[in-house]
Amino acid sequence: MIVVVGKENPALVEAAGEQELVFLDGWEEVAPGVVESMEAVIGRVPAEVLTRAPKLRWVHSPAAGVDADLSPQMLASDVVLTSSAGNGAIPLAEHAMLLLLMLNRDVPRWMRAQAEHRWDRFTHGELAGQTLGIYGLGNAGMDLARKAQAFHLRVVGVRRRPELPSPYVDQVYGEDGLDALLAESDFVVVTAPSTPATSGRFGRDAFARMKPTAYFVCISRGGIADDGALLAALRDGQIAGAGLDAHGVEPLPPNSPFWDLPNVIVTPHNGATSTATARRGEQIVGQNLRRFRSGQELLNVVDKSAGY
Repeated sequence: MIVVVGKENPALVEAAGEQELVFLDGWEEVAPGVVESMEAVIGRVPAEVLTRAPKLRWVHSPAAGVDADLSPQMLASDVVLTSSAGNGAIPLAEHAMLLLLMLNRDVPRWMRAQAEHRWDRFTHGELAGQTLGIYGLGNAGMDLARKAQAFHLRVVGVRRRPELPSPYVDQVYGEDGLDALLAESDFVVVTAPSTPATSGRFGRDAFARMKPTAYFVCISRGGIADDGALLAALRDGQIAGAGLDAHGVEPLPPNSPFWDLPNVIVTPHNGATSTATARRGEQIVGQNLRRFRSGQELLNVVDKSAGY
């Protein structure tokens, strides 16, 4: 039995073939015997459900980031966890480029002038010839590198395994190269997942190593940057500004000072909310359903120890 947390989906029914699918609105009211009989779940599984599912072999997270799925019970289990990694890489990279352009050209200044019906021409920047530093060269990071090259940016990046191929990246560092990346970058973009290793990675020391003319952009997960350290760096002019789609607390509270800083662009963790993202996620699930029923290796298997 395969349990799907969500509405009935004909595409998943087709992909499952003769496998029995049970669709649930949630875990509050589950028919007797379902938890004990299920072999796979598509959707989030509460920790207490994991402890009552002796036949469970596979869980697929509908999200690309699995930090919310990695409960102590999941980490301790033999259950294979897969994700929808890659489904939002394209729109996330597009969103990063949008924020880079908005910050580089001070688009908020034009928007204020438009609201006031004021003709405000000024000398602005351009991306060509500048250096983009990408922290996390996964799906979104690599797509961003490709787009950045088209804008004539030099691209450097940090990844956990720097020996892996990284097309469109001019210089690849391991984790010990973050300081070098920060020192040379005009824009630093975080595309890494939230893991114990990345949590709080951008603190006071990291922002102190950036150029005072550089911009910080986060499109993946909040908490990778320490909010207090980022706020201080922005207020003190340690960095020039920030574009934030992912935040330490979400939704961003109405009284958060980030809303009102003149050198910050805030978007509501909305960078990958496209119909194409949902479609790609559904395709990943469908492929894994077919592989599961035929005993093949699953796609996007999460390394639980690494957190992604």
